[in-house]
Amino acid sequence: MADFLFEIGLEEVPARMIAQAEAELLKRTVGLLERERLVAGAVEAKSYSTPRRLAVVVKGVLARQEDVSEEVLGPATKIAFKDGQPGPAAVAFAKKNGVEVSALRVVTNAKGEYVAATSVKAGRSAAAVLAEELPKEIAGIYWAKNMYWRAGRPERFVRPVRWLVALLGDEIVPVSFGGYEAGRVTYGHRVLFGDAAIAVTPASYVEELAKASVMVDVEGRRHVIRKALDKVCRTAEGTRWREDHGLVDKMTHMTEWPSVILGGFEKEYLALPEEVLVTVMRDHQNYFAVESADGKLAPHFLAVLNTVADETGQAVIRHGNERVLRARFNDARFFWEFDQRVPLEERVALLENVTFQKDLGSYAAKSVRVGALALSLAATVPGVDLEALKAAARLAKTDLTTELVKEFTELQGEVGGLYAEAQGVAQAACNAIYDQYRPVSTEDRIPRTVEGQLLAMADKADTIAGMFGLGLEPTGSKDPFALRRAANGIVKILGEGATGLGIGQVVRAAVGDNLVLVRKLEVFFAERLEFYLREAKGQAYDVVAAVLGAGADDVRDAVARAEAVTAVRGSEDFAAVSAAFKRMKNILAQAAEKGIAPGTAVDISLLKDGAELALAEKAAEVKPEVAALRGAHEYRGALELIATLRPQVNAFFEAVMVMDPDEAVRANRLALLGKVLGDFGGIAEFSEIVVAG
Repeated sequence: MADFLFEIGLEEVPARMIAQAEAELLKRTVGLLERERLVAGAVEAKSYSTPRRLAVVVKGVLARQEDVSEEVLGPATKIAFKDGQPGPAAVAFAKKNGVEVSALRVVTNAKGEYVAATSVKAGRSAAAVLAEELPKEIAGIYWAKNMYWRAGRPERFVRPVRWLVALLGDEIVPVSFGGYEAGRVTYGHRVLFGDAAIAVTPASYVEELAKASVMVDVEGRRHVIRKALDKVCRTAEGTRWREDHGLVDKMTHMTEWPSVILGGFEKEYLALPEEVLVTVMRDHQNYFAVESADGKLAPHFLAVLNTVADETGQAVIRHGNERVLRARFNDARFFWEFDQRVPLEERVALLENVTFQKDLGSYAAKSVRVGALALSLAATVPGVDLEALKAAARLAKTDLTTELVKEFTELQGEVGGLYAEAQGVAQAACNAIYDQYRPVSTEDRIPRTVEGQLLAMADKADTIAGMFGLGLEPTGSKDPFALRRAANGIVKILGEGATGLGIGQVVRAAVGDNLVLVRKLEVFFAERLEFYLREAKGQAYDVVAAVLGAGADDVRDAVARAEAVTAVRGSEDFAAVSAAFKRMKNILAQAAEKGIAPGTAVDISLLKDGAELALAEKAAEVKPEVAALRGAHEYRGALELIATLRPQVNAFFEAVMVMDPDEAVRANRLALLGKVLGDFGGIAEFSEIVVAG
């Protein structure tokens, strides 16, 4: 056995694409080795990446595959043999499987007698298997965008390949891809090491690259960056860097040998809104914001470099970064002052010239629709400031006409809220405008106020309804109008906000009496709710299926029911009752397929067996208390009470034959099962719960 190292050297890959590709290369490489029987037992493997490389090291790879014996069934004996002698069919079968005719055997199965042989498939060397199969795995790695870089050549990849390393121990594995043959040579840091070649082995890979100013371990780079941010920030007394996991991750994937410098800017720029300053620093320059102990922005920034410089070099770099940032801040200040010469109210008319979608009209038309929809949704929501909601809907999109948003598109909505506040608009309206696009992801917060939640849902629902009405709904992996993200936002607001609305109310308010669209959107939102419960709330797939199976228009209620099911599913009583409910459902389904109808109601006088009478009595006893607990949304207590049916349910299935020959008894027993399911199935569809065994 030997360790296997594989590295793909590339031109710089966009930071956002690296982590997924690194994980996929690891998965594909390990999967290939397992599939081809080149590893034994648990696989120990680790992946590495920088902007210029993806790599994986796998411990204990076998030098070659083991031989495999396979029993092969051939032609029938009456075809293979004539008068007891092997015929052409037997000879051909033996030759095909590499055995002598004398080694053929006769086996008998349900279909008769057949000729059989034991075929031994010789194992191949690991080098031969990897050379043949690994290029297919490389080509299969998913990238959001691919490119061709060799004229007339078929391979596509995120960036041009520049070198390959493939070593099994000390031996080179002859892998080819992108016009390169694998070797044992990789390359160090482009600046600090002069891009010089380095010979490596699987054991020395990390260490040799570190000598060449390349830190290939992603978590190691992340740790170095965070420590450097802490250390350098301490040089500006009384400050701390503003925690930003996304930017830390981005800079980790943009560097090979990171270091950090502190820069500053004039305090006068702090008169600009913090959102503008942070956006310029973070999104345009990849700088970390620095704040004082009270959380207010300080006139400093931290820049992560992909190099190490002495004091003189750092001074030059710092000066360049400060000069660029100052220019960006000056642009932002000019736009901030220039835009406010035209109040938002006067910009409403300008929206007539801004197209939302060619078949759905301008943003002026959308603003009218969104305002009407928001007020419709607000009709049943207590405590809404309707005047603020109207003003917010009217002004929400006006910042699309401002120069600041044209320059910094990330700030749309937020700029509108800030301008509205500066121009004396009611604070409730300003907050709603500011938050109108939230949440932009499942991790993002929802709008802070009920007015903001209603405006955000109305905006997203109008877009979804309009696109679905035009037949532009998402298909497969394609969602050019980000309708899934919009629906995810609505579901999150309904689940975590204060409106108390259900999915059905939002859908019907958006599409009116169009039943075809209502049905389409109900299915669409059910998928989004499933996504929310699984991805955002971490619920198991069968728990989600059980909750959705019992109906889930109220998102908050669906979350509560899912959490209750998860809390009690480990109970033996609950597991047994779930399994029994699944059995009940199957019995009723089979009866329906055979045209056997249950009774319209349970007739106590027809419950002949003690076990069925006990089940009926116990179910009737706990039903009112379960209903009360359900009404109070005490779902865990309700489920625990339902689980107390276990002894009666078990006894019923042990002693009672549901499909009794007596038609009346049979119909009554089916009615009893239907009643039990109906009375206790409102919290979750228990038949969906996966039970061990």
